[in-house]
Amino acid sequence: MGDWFEAEQRAERAQKLCESQRWAEALTEIDAALAVNPDQAIWQAQRGFVLEELGRWVEAAEAHRASLDVEPGDREVMLALSSVLLRLERFTQALAVLDDVARLFPDCEPAYCQRIQAYTELGRHERAEEMFYLAQQINDECPHCFYAIGVSLAARGRRDKAIFCWKRVLEIEPDYYGVNLRIAEAYRTVRDFDQAKEYLRREVRGDPGNTELLFELAELTLEAGQAASAAARFSQIIELDPGHYESHFALGKVWLEMGQPEQAVGSFKTVVKLASNDPGLPSFHRKYGEALLALGKFRDARRRLRRATEEDPTDPSVAMLLADCLLSEDKPATASDWFRRVLALDAKNAFAHHKLGMCQFKQGRHEPGLVHCLKAVELKPDYMAAMHNAIVAQLHLARWKDARAMLRRAMAIDPKYTPTREVGRRMWRYRAKHYIQKVTGFIGLRSRSSS
Repeated sequence: MGDWFEAEQRAERAQKLCESQRWAEALTEIDAALAVNPDQAIWQAQRGFVLEELGRWVEAAEAHRASLDVEPGDREVMLALSSVLLRLERFTQALAVLDDVARLFPDCEPAYCQRIQAYTELGRHERAEEMFYLAQQINDECPHCFYAIGVSLAARGRRDKAIFCWKRVLEIEPDYYGVNLRIAEAYRTVRDFDQAKEYLRREVRGDPGNTELLFELAELTLEAGQAASAAARFSQIIELDPGHYESHFALGKVWLEMGQPEQAVGSFKTVVKLASNDPGLPSFHRKYGEALLALGKFRDARRRLRRATEEDPTDPSVAMLLADCLLSEDKPATASDWFRRVLALDAKNAFAHHKLGMCQFKQGRHEPGLVHCLKAVELKPDYMAAMHNAIVAQLHLARWKDARAMLRRAMAIDPKYTPTREVGRRMWRYRAKHYIQKVTGFIGLRSRSSS
């Protein structure tokens, strides 16, 4: 008898601890009560609710099931169980529980509301809509129903209707958590950045210290083409949380985009310090290497860019950066291998053809170099640098007619392009030099023959 009385007292103490949100202590008390009398359905359910507050969802589901084993048909416990199963992404199990709720309590609107979410997650959108209209017949102002059907509509690409439903949520419950973010994401998908920022700002106002929301807003600002404003927002996040290395990386990318590689490198160095040299962020080594390359720090750039090519060997832009770095280090043979790798991934890359031609020139191979420069011009007819180098190669090969034709073409496209204008003025020198070399060679040959 004393044990039973003590169990009752501990259950009451657990209830008071729950009211004070002292969840761990409450769990200890309710467990002690259940150890004496495990057949108390209300205690099992209370244990389930406490475990939910502690984020121990699997155990919470087990506790709610234990409560229903003792007292089947308790509507609130059944709804609590289905809610936990939805959180655990056990959608089929949740539907089975909700079907029982609807059978026992036909006017229970939450049973239909939760099934909208379950059917949406399972991709059964027609059933989700059916549940929505059934729920509307019971309660046509349930914000959860409008939110859930909005998710279903968005998943099917019906964004206008999804936005309408989510705005209806705000009419019913202005502080509904997460709905402004949903609306912002929908507008962002169709690149309506003004509307997207407006709703994301509303979400931020409801949770101003949430760095993830602030990060979303900063990225959205950057996507809208407002780099300076985005940089300010990333800096704001860093002030709130100096260890938020994603923001340091994002800020570094903005500096790089704004043509300030030195500041970009400073941000990337901070990322390395915070994340032990390997932050696992997509494109980190590529962006770091790109900034170092812009500063002429070729050795460090090469090391980062090699890491980037290892992480994504199928990205021609990464291979192109590494090839450019090697060419800048005056390693034309190795650079050639990487430009060829670019062309294996992207055969129509005019820039890779031109740079490969330059590598050939550096190795004294004018004929193959010319072939690549001409291919670059074929792919990009207004590519002035490639045209200029093609003219120079033709002059080296004494192809005067081809050189003049290419020069006329280049001057027609851009008569103010300085390198081409210069080579045009010096064309007679190439011919004179070639003539002198030819004559000198002929005289030398006759001299050797006479002797």
